Amino acid sequence: MKKDAEVNLLNRERKKGHSQEIAAARAGMSVRTARKYEKVGQLPSQMKKPRTHRTRPDVFEQDWPWVQRELERDPALQAKTLFELLCLTYPGRYQEFQLRTLQRRIEKWRAMVGPDQHVMFEQVHEPGRMAQSDFTEMDALDVTILGEPFAHLYYHLVLTFSNHEAVKLCFSETFEALAEGIEVGVWQIGGVPRYHRTDNLSAAVRRLDDEGRRDWTARYEALMRHYGMTPTKNTPGESHQNGDVEQAHHRFKDALDLALRVRGSRDFESRAAYEAFVQELVRRRNATRRVKYEQDLAALSPLPAAPLSPCRQLTVGVSRFSTIRVLENTYSVPSRLIGSSLTVRVRAENLELYLGASPLLTLPRLRGRKQHRIDYRHVIWSLVRKPGAFAAYRFRSEFFPTTTFRLAYDALVAARADRSDLEYLRILHLAAGTSEHDVEAGLELLLEAGETFGFDDVRDLVKGTRTGRVPAVVKPIVDLTTYDRLLEARAANG
Repeated sequence: MKKDAEVNLLNRERKKGHSQEIAAARAGMSVRTARKYEKVGQLPSQMKKPRTHRTRPDVFEQDWPWVQRELERDPALQAKTLFELLCLTYPGRYQEFQLRTLQRRIEKWRAMVGPDQHVMFEQVHEPGRMAQSDFTEMDALDVTILGEPFAHLYYHLVLTFSNHEAVKLCFSETFEALAEGIEVGVWQIGGVPRYHRTDNLSAAVRRLDDEGRRDWTARYEALMRHYGMTPTKNTPGESHQNGDVEQAHHRFKDALDLALRVRGSRDFESRAAYEAFVQELVRRRNATRRVKYEQDLAALSPLPAAPLSPCRQLTVGVSRFSTIRVLENTYSVPSRLIGSSLTVRVRAENLELYLGASPLLTLPRLRGRKQHRIDYRHVIWSLVRKPGAFAAYRFRSEFFPTTTFRLAYDALVAARADRSDLEYLRILHLAAGTSEHDVEAGLELLLEAGETFGFDDVRDLVKGTRTGRVPAVVKPIVDLTTYDRLLEARAANG
């Protein structure tokens, strides 16, 4: 069959006044073919009729009624699943290459009589109007720090008009992480959008009743007021309403995965090195959005005079165990604070402790609930005075800062069980008062020697180390006669 272009050329040549023979020759067809198209007055595409018959037997004709009933019962069933069931029910009836035939048949059924699908409605975004944000898990990227798995999240904020993005590393979906992420995001972006949309995070949204009504938490509303943003949220279960940031998650992680592949290693020497690597990637990605970002920037509201530095502030008492309870987790503090009332500022990764207005110390924040972090330096002196309490101490495992200390304790128990707790606690007190590293080095030397040791031996070693005592070096005597004979032999043979 000829093509439309050839018949159109024939018609143009005829309109120029050429004979049928000349026009057919110029169009590359026979006179008989030219006569046929002039007679019907249609193009080849207009003459082609859709095929209504099958060119080969339908291999699924016998089992299609069953397939159709299954699809009507559950439209989410996949063709591969149904094909595997058919192969299991009728061994030898179907071959693996026929799966594609069933997939095409099911695709046609879904298009013709299948259920309606969810429609995505393309949105028109205005410059500076909205930012969307959410947390995204990063564990699938298998990032390590000095060989150790680095479990973490990233808080991701995106301007919906330009897709300009900002990210902040975090470890949990707490309000503090959300607030710090929003604050870092708007300051990185350089302005404040009119609206901020987030998923139904418990850090920002609270459930009001059994009917599912929801409202903002007071802390989240205060944060939005400070920056002059109007908060919006998704309908529960409808993550596509936060579609810009969800798509940005996917593309950001794909880009990071590719960058790690190019780098040739997913291991970093420190958290800071990893964060710098990610921020450089984000900078390069944002550089490609410069034109639309400038439109966003022109429409953004100005930043406030200073960051809010949001945090949760609590008042806690120090127990007689020299511990405090913060958000269902237990932390030790110096024993001199027993009985005091402390102010705790809870941030995403740290706890800042104050006595009145005076700062005391900063503790790493624990993740989860019912965890504990006990620093032996806070209570070791009391244990030295009451060594009998060590055997049944609830947090005893926290008093072995490294494997070397645990091995040293086991050696002390084996040598003299009746004094092992006291000797070990005195060694730990020495580590708290001098240098844990020096004490550990001394313990390693004593363990390698395989001899019985005690606190006095460790103290003497550490004292020698700290006073800079240098071991005597004996100059070796080297016999060079062997080399002389070798050189003489080579000279004789040369």
